[in-house]
This record gives sequence, C-alpha cells and structure tokens, in this order.
Amino acid sequence: MQKGAVFTVDVAIEPSHFMVSGCSQCGNTMACGTIMKNVGDKVLVLNRCGLWQEVAAVPACQTFLIPDGMSFEEAAAIPVNYVTAYMMLFDFGNLRPNQSILIHSAAGGVGIAATQLCQTVKDVTIFGTASASKHEAISQAGVTHAIDYRTRDYVEEVRKISPKGLDIVLDPLGGSDTHKAYNLLKPMGKLITYGASNMLAGQKKNLLAVAKTWYHQFSIHTLSLIQGNKSVCGFHLGYLDGEIELISQTMTSLLELYRQGKIKPRIDSTYHLEQVGDAMRRMQERNNIGKVILITEPMKEEEKKKEEPKKEEKKEEKKKDDKKKDDKKKDDSKKEEKKEEKKKEEPKKEEKKEEEKKEEEKKEEK
Repeated sequence: MQKGAVFTVDVAIEPSHFMVSGCSQCGNTMACGTIMKNVGDKVLVLNRCGLWQEVAAVPACQTFLIPDGMSFEEAAAIPVNYVTAYMMLFDFGNLRPNQSILIHSAAGGVGIAATQLCQTVKDVTIFGTASASKHEAISQAGVTHAIDYRTRDYVEEVRKISPKGLDIVLDPLGGSDTHKAYNLLKPMGKLITYGASNMLAGQKKNLLAVAKTWYHQFSIHTLSLIQGNKSVCGFHLGYLDGEIELISQTMTSLLELYRQGKIKPRIDSTYHLEQVGDAMRRMQERNNIGKVILITEPMKEEEKKKEEPKKEEKKEEKKKDDKKKDDKKKDDSKKEEKKEEKKKEEPKKEEKKEEEKKEEEKKEEK
C-alpha cells in the first residue's frame, strides 16, 4: 500500500493543520469559484500524497469546509473512500432504483461508503462479501445479502438469489475474481474494477501470488463486449488529481448528503502517527470494520508507557507464532522426507517379493 491520501484506502490523516496555498489552476486563494476559505477555517483535503504528517501545504482548490457537527475523524474518513464509491456508482455505474450490486470487502472503507450511497437510491439489492464475524455489522449498515467469502462460493450464493445476474459489480480483487465478476453481469451490466488486492495476499510479500494474479488478469475482446451487452470500467482516484472541477462537484454532493444524514463514515479505530505500523497491521490482518484513522497529536507520556508492555507482549506473541510456523515447516519437511523414503522403499519391497517368488519357483522345480 503506497503512502498518501489517495492511495491509502483505509488510512487517512486528521485534517486539522493545513497551510492553504494559491490554487495551482487559477492562482487564487479560493477553490476555483467555490466557497472562500479564511485563515482558521476547519477544512478537509483530498491530495495525492504527503498527508501522513503534522503540517501539510495544499492548493486551496483541494480543500473543503468541514460541515457543522462533523468531527475531524469523520472528515478524514470522507474524501478517498466516498469519492471513490460515489464516482464508481453514479458516474460509471449510473445506479438506478431496483438494481442489484455486488460489493466486495463490504466491511472496508470503500465497501461501507458504497453501501451507504446505494441506500440513497430506492430498492437497490446489495450483495456484500466479508468474513462471518463482520456480517452483523454490514447487515446493519444496509447490505441485503451478506456472504462469507472464506467458506462460500460467492458466485453460487449470488446465483441462488439472482439467477439472471447483477447490474453492477465493484471489483477491488483482480485476477480470476474479475472473470467471475464479468460472468455475473446480466445484459447491460457494468463491471467496475478499482484494484488488485489478490496480489497482496498474506502477511508477507508473496511474489507467487503477484505472478498468479497477473497471469489470471482479466482481458476481453471488444466483440465479446458487444455480443454480451456489457461494459467494463477501470477507476483509480489517484490519476484524477487533475480533474479539479469533477472532484469538487463530487465532494460538494457528498458533503450535502452528510448534512442530510444520508451518509456517515464509520470509524473503526484511531492511531497516533507513532503507531502507523499498528494501524497498517490492523488493516493487513483484515480486523477493521470501517476506517482506520491516523491522528496528528503526539502520544501522551502515559499512553506511551501503557503501549510499551503491549508492544513487548506483541513481540513475544510474534516470536511464538514464528516458532510455531517454523516447527510446522520442520514437521512438514520431515513428513515429506518420510514420504520420499517410503517411495524409495516401495521398489525395494517389490524387488524382494520378486526374489522370493523366484526362490519359491526354484524350490518347486526341485
């Protein structure tokens, strides 16, 4: 996961300290025709990188006034996830009443944002994948049919309820799952792909997973699209940083939806900048439901003292886990060695049997 506000799906920085500079597009200290910003205004910001720090300098046109009643944590959770979800659903997806949609990672930042935005449209059926422990949370958030992707085939589960397929699939997975997503679309359906998280399977960098996902990456001929009456879209907010007017319009719509009480970011947890490793680990292990937030205030000495024993405990736990893994590897290798030995022994046994038979035949001849 790359460092930066746009590239990080589930980590953002509290937008409390910003130096607002002149707009790089129009040269003014106002957001290109939008509401004027004054020194001391509380703003949230959408910027491509450089926000994991206490002070950030950004163009005025990339800042937006925080609505009354919105906390800094909520403001940090809005831009990346909700802009991504909004533009996929309404700009690409053209979501309409009575349609159906599949949202992968429905308990993540984009997943929860997409679920809430779907509820602003009448009678949308939402299929959401998440581990079983998160089903209650995503169902309460608005998912119609929660699917445990670890124990169920989500394609089969969708087909049971919606045999004709789906109108929209949001795909952050990549690889073979993109093929499944395309095949799940009904005529006039839309596949919107915005990631390849299958490449990041496991706690360590796995080059085999990367190669496998790359090999199975989806590709299609235009004639197949015509014959299937389907569309495939690709979305990456990081490459839209030059589309200031488009992003501003989307942010304005989102902030209005917040004021109306139709969307509200779910904050999973907050971490100080010193705890960025813990924040990333929580996401990597898929323990979060909603947004993980980095806050800029330094940790108090009391908190640091409390954290030290916890860190030591985690280190000990990690050592134990590593030892268990090593022991398992050793056991597995021993089992493999025994299997190999058995395989080698089998021909010898056969030879002995053959020799015994020959001996018996000789005795009978005598």
